[in-house]
Amino acid sequence: MKPSHLFKCLLVLLSFSVRSFAQSDSLAAMKPEKIITKHSIKIDNKSISYTATVGTLILKNEKDEPVASFGYTAYTKDGETDMGKRPITFSYNGGPGSSSIWLHMGVMGPRRVVVNDPSPNGPAPYKLEDNNYSILDISDIVMMDPVGTGLSRAVGKAKNSDFWGVDEDIKSVSQFIRNYVNDNERWNSPKYLLGESYGTFRSAGVADYLQENIGISVNGIILVSNVLDIRQLAFNPGDDLPFIVNFPTYAATSWFHNKIPNKPTNLDAFLKEVRAFSFGDYAQALMKGDQLGADEKEKVLNKLAAYSGLNKEYWSKANLRVNEPQFAQELLRSTGLTVGRLDSRYKGITQDKLAEYAFYDPQSADISPAFTAAFMSYYTTELKVSKDKNYNTGAYSFPDFKWNWKHPRGYGFFGDAAPPNTTPDLLNAMSSNPKMKVLVLNGIYDLATPFAGTEYTFDHMNLDPKIKENITMKYYEAGHMMYIHNESAVKFKKDVADFITGAIKPF
Repeated sequence: MKPSHLFKCLLVLLSFSVRSFAQSDSLAAMKPEKIITKHSIKIDNKSISYTATVGTLILKNEKDEPVASFGYTAYTKDGETDMGKRPITFSYNGGPGSSSIWLHMGVMGPRRVVVNDPSPNGPAPYKLEDNNYSILDISDIVMMDPVGTGLSRAVGKAKNSDFWGVDEDIKSVSQFIRNYVNDNERWNSPKYLLGESYGTFRSAGVADYLQENIGISVNGIILVSNVLDIRQLAFNPGDDLPFIVNFPTYAATSWFHNKIPNKPTNLDAFLKEVRAFSFGDYAQALMKGDQLGADEKEKVLNKLAAYSGLNKEYWSKANLRVNEPQFAQELLRSTGLTVGRLDSRYKGITQDKLAEYAFYDPQSADISPAFTAAFMSYYTTELKVSKDKNYNTGAYSFPDFKWNWKHPRGYGFFGDAAPPNTTPDLLNAMSSNPKMKVLVLNGIYDLATPFAGTEYTFDHMNLDPKIKENITMKYYEAGHMMYIHNESAVKFKKDVADFITGAIKPF
């Protein structure tokens, strides 16, 4: 055989071996995986033995072709024999594009990272402790990581981007829940959804999709730092609603940082007064636009300054309209500090003293290293996940990450020209399943998803009065991730536990 022929044969063999390796690797990704470990914990002084399962489930399309390997971490209490009485809670964060590490290591899982809320945390080492605030004593827990996060990946001919959209995400998350319920024989278990931030937006759609397309009616939904109508966060030109619903959180933030003249001692009473102004005189003034009279404008300016901690001249220059990043930058400008978006109790150094908008979030910058380090250490040591597994804390590192915001369920007369909204999904889910309960947890100092916006949403859902009784609102003197505040974590556990145990009582 000539050398040239031998070289060609070697190339063919090498090419075949590379293809075979790639195909076997791809086939491996199309098989579900499980890593199981046994543990115990004390919650409220009661010892609980439990099983932790880190795994993946395979999602398939309508042609029965594998399209995604969906990752999760499940915690199930040992010794339970009647799964018809044992609740299961499916939990996830938001983003969109975030993994579930925040809820996982903040309040839901059996282990919790300790942070110095709201004081600075700094670099490692960080402390990990048993989580007395976990709901594992009253419900099994499945922490879910949407495609592109955690261990979740597109497989086969699919791409991660196929799952990055409002409806695409609702469908894949619902399919995972169906597969998990089926594989683990949990069809007759009471089922709950617990999502945070965009996860609340997702939950409204998932509850509806599960019921309409899969035949699963959930017992309850826990909305943590809720937003169902993206319009409230957009500050689009000509739309005054965001300014109205954000203002009470501005006032709460100013109250916390002692920027309110003659600061009231009772925060609840103060915010009740601010709400009345925001949805009353302030809303009416904004709606009048250029027709607002000078005397009325002067009165509103005085109130805005008194409640917000920003001076009257600033409000006048802003034409009564200050958006969230402007407020975060301006409130403590004289001290060279910026307040947090996710939690406005936090404050950080302002690098550009002339900037109009806050360009970073002091809360996120402070706690993210602690959560990431604690989770990755816990994942590979206590849960025994191989260190060669690539866990993505978020999908944002993918160059092609872009969210498709189209959601026909929320369309008006002009299609997707309107901001996305899953309020109609929740309305349909609650109307079709009138026994489903909803618990809404609001952080008073949350500038990312303002509590007054949530109140506005539920006040405008046009729910049947009897169904509206199924909604419970709770408030915390903390921010978006209220559970990192120890006093709020205690309340979080009680509120969620009471909701789940109460929601499964016979009607």
